[in-house]
Amino acid sequence: MQLETSPRDDALIVTAMMERIDAAIAIQFKDDLRTVTNGESPRVVLDLSHVDFLDSSGLGAVVAAMKLLAPAQKLELAGLGPNVEKVFRLTRMDSVFTIHSTVDAAFDGVAKAS
Repeated sequence: MQLETSPRDDALIVTAMMERIDAAIAIQFKDDLRTVTNGESPRVVLDLSHVDFLDSSGLGAVVAAMKLLAPAQKLELAGLGPNVEKVFRLTRMDSVFTIHSTVDAAFDGVAKAS
């Protein structure tokens, strides 16, 4: 599994430790994310700071993972690099997700301006 988790305050931080989320790993990524977000934390902060490339399959996996969360859970994103941020912006998914510049910003209550 290329996901690392750590609890913080009322959230679970899930750090994607891969450089790419593309068609080759999108299904496994979604399944692994579903496994680690077992409904205990009301917030899940997905740290994408290690991800340099995300294609449409990767974006679909992130969206699918959001839909698989428990009803009381919310998926937030943090640490998007320029290439990954561009995918979210061009697809207007930046209006669907709360996006923070860093994981720390997610806990300071400062959302990244889109």
